[in-house]
Amino acid sequence: MATKKKILLAMSGGTDSSVVALLLKRKGFDIQGLTFRSYDSVSLACMEKENACCNLDSILEAKKLASKLNFPHQILDIRDFFDKTVISNFISEYMSGLTPNPCVLCNKTVKWGKMIEFADKLNCELYATGHYAQIINENERFFLRKAKDISKDQTYFLWTLSQENLARTIFPLGNLLKSEVREIARQNNYEKLANKKESQEICFIPDDDYRKFLRERIPDIDKNLNQGNFVDSSGNILGKHKGFPFYTIGQRKGLEIAMGYPVYVLKIDAKTNTITLGKPEELLKKTVWIKDVNLMKYAEIKGEMRGNCKIRYNTKGEDCSYSKDGEMIKIIFDKEVSAVTPGQSAVIYENNDLVCGGIIAKID
Repeated sequence: MATKKKILLAMSGGTDSSVVALLLKRKGFDIQGLTFRSYDSVSLACMEKENACCNLDSILEAKKLASKLNFPHQILDIRDFFDKTVISNFISEYMSGLTPNPCVLCNKTVKWGKMIEFADKLNCELYATGHYAQIINENERFFLRKAKDISKDQTYFLWTLSQENLARTIFPLGNLLKSEVREIARQNNYEKLANKKESQEICFIPDDDYRKFLRERIPDIDKNLNQGNFVDSSGNILGKHKGFPFYTIGQRKGLEIAMGYPVYVLKIDAKTNTITLGKPEELLKKTVWIKDVNLMKYAEIKGEMRGNCKIRYNTKGEDCSYSKDGEMIKIIFDKEVSAVTPGQSAVIYENNDLVCGGIIAKID
């Protein structure tokens, strides 16, 4: 009789990971459930939604499901680690004039960092999550392919995963539509789970107000950074702003400055506490360099290659050519793209396959 494969399941208490538990149980896996406690929030915004790590209610939901399906479940308290890595990076990036993507770092350090460490301690051969993505193994390489449900595809946030990570991971929802996932929950009499709202906010900022969060974590931020200069592309002073960390590239609303025509944030200079404003056409760029590159589909980038690059999550991406440039990758878009934001991720695809990703370091 074949031994059941032991698998660690990341459980958030939400619809997706709960349905994964049902699917793995049906397939006969030896499941070990694990929920990480990374940040506590008691806000209504957090408690009502499918959020992976912010409240005790979700943890209890995960534990209750594991008990009902008769497999062990543990809670991993990583609040201190999460604060020192993901949250500290989030703050330092904004304080450097950049716009971070904490979900990407969390995936690398927590969901495929701490969780894989725990999988090793429990002798779990495999690791499963409720992400919407597919893992392909071709030509001695593991890589991500976009999910069947393109509207839910999460590959953009998973570009940091290593070959070792991918070799041990399974995504049972990669070939399912979200509507099908909800229906599986209903068929198994989990109506509450089937109807649970989804959250698009950062888990430790459930009210989606990062400016408020920065003020809470850096009490003197207003005193030290208020009254910096708004300037135009020529350096002419246009007015005063409230502090560079409170603005993002491409921002139009909330500038509180009247120019007689729409203006947008073009550039943020943390060293001088200066924000450059300009017309929308000034936001258009064609060349981007990315750093901290992780190669996925191919072991190396040879010469000039063609692909489609996403510089933010909810976009279809733009066609481009790309090539290696020292330690970075240089991306040249076929058409100019708007509001390229340093600190954010740029992810390159070949059709639906993820070739590589990196952090936007330079634009031209």
